[in-house]
Amino acid sequence: MSAEHGARQGSCCAPVGGAPEPVPLATPAGSPGDRRPAADRADRHLVEQCRIPAGSFVMGDASGDGIAADGELPRHEVELGAFEIDATPVTNEQFARFATDTGYRTEAERFGVSAVFHLLVAAPEADVVGPFAGTPWWLGVRGADWRRPGGRRSSSAELPDHPVVHVTWNDAVAYCEWAGRRLPSEAEWERAARGGLEGATFPWGDAPIDGSDGEWRANVWQGVFPTHNTGSDGWIGTAPVRSYAPNGYGLWQAVGNVWEWCADAFDAAYYARSPRADPRGPEGGAQRVLRGGSYLCHPSYCNRYRNSARSRNAPDSSRGNAGFRTVTA
Repeated sequence: MSAEHGARQGSCCAPVGGAPEPVPLATPAGSPGDRRPAADRADRHLVEQCRIPAGSFVMGDASGDGIAADGELPRHEVELGAFEIDATPVTNEQFARFATDTGYRTEAERFGVSAVFHLLVAAPEADVVGPFAGTPWWLGVRGADWRRPGGRRSSSAELPDHPVVHVTWNDAVAYCEWAGRRLPSEAEWERAARGGLEGATFPWGDAPIDGSDGEWRANVWQGVFPTHNTGSDGWIGTAPVRSYAPNGYGLWQAVGNVWEWCADAFDAAYYARSPRADPRGPEGGAQRVLRGGSYLCHPSYCNRYRNSARSRNAPDSSRGNAGFRTVTA
């Protein structure tokens, strides 16, 4: 499990630096190895689909709230063909179908440790191996994984309709292979998240996210980060994937709740050279793109719960606030 994270402003997103952790297995075990045609796998992925029409949109930060190091500029026009994307992130229940069918073990399960936000730890004290450098609110917890998101005293079976977490980019790709799907490109993700609202800050428009007008519109942090979350929106950690309201294309919780892996490698300078038609990110890079923010984002701190906001982490990074949704292969 890598603890790398390039983002430095608002590091609520993911751990920075390294916590003590066991040496990973030399050879990844449990790959689904399923090479059957996608048509034979169509009944495996049971997540409702949203049809995104072909067309163009302007990608990038229109609000002026972007973080320079994240590379949300320049704004640029992108053309995409029609595609279908999951209405929700993949849930614990859906991921369990994959794990049961294939015997797949996630990287957190194989490494034996994953990152858990300090207020959500549900594990014996001996399982906590220490904070991550630079982000002490993230703790390495032995036995934390998608089945036990808080540690050995928790269970995802009690949260079947919550998004699966503690999945790495590599785990998400393995799921896609089994399901005959793929991860969305960063451009596909942003077009879908915008819900047809050109230039809007959020999937619902520009109304505030934080309940200041009497309505909560996404699962984000409330209170004083990282010590006190009031839970004013009803949730301290993840929320069921169909909480709040869908956007104009039918996507639920494109921002907040959990970060979502995209297919692209990350390069902060990529937008300056991005092709207009169907961009798929730079050819190489050590990190992969994450989009959408999570339940740890707060207006005063981690300002990455916007349509255009970008983040990144290593493809073997595992923690309790990142999941994924998929698109048609």
